[in-house]
Amino acid sequence: MKFNKPQTLKQIALLTDCEFVGDENFEILGINEIHVVEKGDIVFVDHPKYYDKALNSAATIILINKKVACPEGKALLISEDPFRDFNKITHHFNPFIASKSSVSDSAIIGESTVIQPNVFIGNQVKIGNNCLIHSNVSIYDNCVIGNNVTIHANSILGSDAFYYKNRETGFDKLLSGGRVVIEDHVDLGASCTIDRGVTGDTTIKKGTKIDNQVHIGHDTIIGEKCLIAAQTGIAGCTVIEDEVTLWGQVGVISGITIEKGTVVMAQTGVTKSLKKNTYYGTPPVEYRQKLRETIYLKNITNPQKK
Repeated sequence: MKFNKPQTLKQIALLTDCEFVGDENFEILGINEIHVVEKGDIVFVDHPKYYDKALNSAATIILINKKVACPEGKALLISEDPFRDFNKITHHFNPFIASKSSVSDSAIIGESTVIQPNVFIGNQVKIGNNCLIHSNVSIYDNCVIGNNVTIHANSILGSDAFYYKNRETGFDKLLSGGRVVIEDHVDLGASCTIDRGVTGDTTIKKGTKIDNQVHIGHDTIIGEKCLIAAQTGIAGCTVIEDEVTLWGQVGVISGITIEKGTVVMAQTGVTKSLKKNTYYGTPPVEYRQKLRETIYLKNITNPQKK
């Protein structure tokens, strides 16, 4: 998530009530999670296991809960609770603004796009040309939709990331400040749910077709010309490359990559990154191997009578 204008280290320190290490005029451009950070970003870290990863990342400013040596060319924000203070920053620069109408005045809708009755379109949404948005679709703030996109009834774009910190008082939510981006010639079936990124974009690239009742988690990237069948669930921060097919009721864990051209058969649980092949089962194995194993087990447990 980029700020509307650059901030200084001192400004962010005052906002979060944090001690800082570095030049007070150090320029800050935005905040991001570790997997998408860029130069000028703040990243937060609150566990020793991930200190080195954060300090050596592309992030320029590290929001951290321990005084450590500051890497050259970077700055530190020392916080008692980086998770809480990351939320402060998100809330300050991207606050929730309640809508006053079903279609926001700030939404931009392209030529020849059809919006059916009872559709909700939030603030700063952009929709391209020749789209068809069916009834009861909800498109939350800041979503971006390309040209020639069809979205069927009851689908929801831009709901919050499923991201919580377990505290003694209960689960503390990490605020979502990212977007959903749908590129050209994408079809979304009925009752799909696409979560926005925590700080970046959840992206569905051009030409991909998605069936009914599919869920896509925060910050996930779906490549071009993918086919995703009904009741598939894809967790956050996953990369699905181009021309991947996921058949019905596939479940995909977070933070993995599925290589271009891969086919995953129905009811497979994807528990690891996959190279190009056809897979079935949980954990997934090559489809023909699984068939051979099934036939072998059947033969040894039910031997034919001579």
